[in-house]
Amino acid sequence: MTSKTADKMFDEKTFKHQLRPAWTPVNIALMILFFVTGLWPLGLAAIVYMMYGKEMGLDLSNWGDAKSSAKRAANKGFSWASNRTTPSSGNAAFDEWREAEIERLREEKRKLDEARDAFEEHMKELRMARDRSEFDNFKRAWEQKRSGQSDSDTINL
Repeated sequence: MTSKTADKMFDEKTFKHQLRPAWTPVNIALMILFFVTGLWPLGLAAIVYMMYGKEMGLDLSNWGDAKSSAKRAANKGFSWASNRTTPSSGNAAFDEWREAEIERLREEKRKLDEARDAFEEHMKELRMARDRSEFDNFKRAWEQKRSGQSDSDTINL
């Protein structure tokens, strides 16, 4: 077998292209292999990769860039959770407006979180008051029943 025939059988560029996050024959074969061998969590991970890998920024076809691909995915997926600065658009006025809007939204989110916490505290107090009232009613009824039974018990003796 010549090297040209071997190159046709295994073309690294084509193989790498098959590992992109899509329903490619290689990805489907790997997924089936995982399920058949009992490694179903990896099979599920393969399905998630094929369906959502592009949106998450993951691309296993970039063998050398795997670390940067994962870093891009983390930055893209957790942009609201992190305090990193967003890249410049090239327009200073737009960047200034965007930063002001982001800060306004953060402040609004902080206010909403405070309102939610206050409401949860209010509901906790209402539940406690209701529980206390129900317990007091139970205790009063129980005392009446108990005192009524002991009176009837003494009469029957």
